[in-house]
Amino acid sequence: MKYANLLHDLQYNHDKVAISVLFETETTKEIRILFKKGNLMKKHQTPFPITVEIVEGAIDFGVKDNTYNLKKGDLVALDGGVPHDLKAIEDSIVRLTLSKQDSVDRVKKVID
Repeated sequence: MKYANLLHDLQYNHDKVAISVLFETETTKEIRILFKKGNLMKKHQTPFPITVEIVEGAIDFGVKDNTYNLKKGDLVALDGGVPHDLKAIEDSIVRLTLSKQDSVDRVKKVID
């Protein structure tokens, strides 16, 4: 069994998003991303499908030529190879599910 709580030990970074790995399973990596209002993850893509859940707050999620305003409770799945970006409209907690084959370091490079 693996256990994590998305709402415990929240340590926001005012300059850029804060990324922490909650745990890994045989098939996925579960990541928490903390956004302060205005924080941005620039346009990027992953070679594998991802799932994004808005746990708290609101995010503008840009995909291709569209921007979707995602709010608490929203859940999206995105195929690999699709460019996307995220901008926090409010302080937000985002859960990101990556393929086990994907790299957390790749995600961290997006915020640098």
